[in-house]
Amino acid sequence: MLIVTTETINGKEIEMLGIVKGSTIQTVNAIRDIGAGLKTLVGGELKKYNEMMDHARELATERMTEEAMKLGADAIVGVRYASSSIMQSAAEVMAYGTAVKFR
Repeated sequence: MLIVTTETINGKEIEMLGIVKGSTIQTVNAIRDIGAGLKTLVGGELKKYNEMMDHARELATERMTEEAMKLGADAIVGVRYASSSIMQSAAEVMAYGTAVKFR
């Protein structure tokens, strides 16, 4: 499945099939959250949160791709990602775009 952030694909004529999306809500465990809280006192990168968000984006992308495949899509154009805080230490990540078929 070709996934692009652009609205078109060079050299391809496309037929729009519809909006597709995938989302997940992820959290880190409480012990890692306490460690991250302490890290904010001295500064630096919160590696476990980065890993959590990377995993969440991958999972959201997989779910969006599965939805596009059910529509018979060849690609997804205009892909965007959004995230929001659900509660302390938990975030939702959503991937969305337009499923298309090549003509």
